[in-house]
Amino acid sequence: MNSSAIVPPARIGFVGLGRMGQPMARRLSAAGYRILAHDLDPEALRRACETTGARAPGSLRAIGEGCEAVITMLPDGGAVRSAALGRDGLLAGLSEGSILIDMSSSSPVGTRDLGAQLAARGVEMLDAPVSGGVRRAEDATLSIMVGGEARSVARCRPVLEAMGREIFLTGPLGSGHAMKALNNYVSAAGLLAAAEAVLAAARFGLDPGKVVDVLNASTGMNNSTLNKFHRFILSRSFDSGFSLDLMVKDLKTALEVARSTGSPAPFAEACVEAWTEAQAALGPGLDHTAVVRHWESLAGTEISKK
Repeated sequence: MNSSAIVPPARIGFVGLGRMGQPMARRLSAAGYRILAHDLDPEALRRACETTGARAPGSLRAIGEGCEAVITMLPDGGAVRSAALGRDGLLAGLSEGSILIDMSSSSPVGTRDLGAQLAARGVEMLDAPVSGGVRRAEDATLSIMVGGEARSVARCRPVLEAMGREIFLTGPLGSGHAMKALNNYVSAAGLLAAAEAVLAAARFGLDPGKVVDVLNASTGMNNSTLNKFHRFILSRSFDSGFSLDLMVKDLKTALEVARSTGSPAPFAEACVEAWTEAQAALGPGLDHTAVVRHWESLAGTEISKK
């Protein structure tokens, strides 16, 4: 089995060039890797080729044939599975010893099943979801949670380090996706708790901006109070770069992880219910920070900077 590290100028396949995939592919290109790109959106694919110098061979099979490693950054595990196993998919082109790195937020159960099918054909797999959003993708400071065999991780470490600042080895295949879903659950719960507190404070007569400042100087501080409220919520821009639909999907995955282990998770159940209710009320296609608008609607109060 090949144990050599995958270093520039190796060819890397990149499938899924949305808001996160585009800057991640750019960082790989800047590190000296040659990119073979694929996306179902012709405009996204065109932009990726222009900004990274990537080539678009036109099929997933061709990308598999031309690369030692292929990265998928897709909406969910179903899309990853389709890209890998579909007709003329990646597996039709990947050679024995090549590696599929799924950096999407996928179900860990599905990831393990896909990994087993790839392994039967001699193809290795890592799950390596990321945290940090578009801004940290752009400056290559993502946190990356990696599950898979240690030898495969070592081969791909230079690739991952071109996109992220902190590489966490979480354990066997599927553990990275489990960690990402649970992380997003904690993040989502913190955002809702802060939203309820800021809304109640505003209705009590406090300045929402000052409330957030106090939280950030006190024990109520969390990632959302620090990085989302002033910039995306109180400003009313609601454009952090991560969608409400994907957050709901990740919350359901986190609850799946808890239930599969027999862990009590009443708060996770309540969180999933709350976010799902907001998603249904607000409609599709919104940024996840727009969830606050649902609570504002229920209260008849809008929170913004004064």
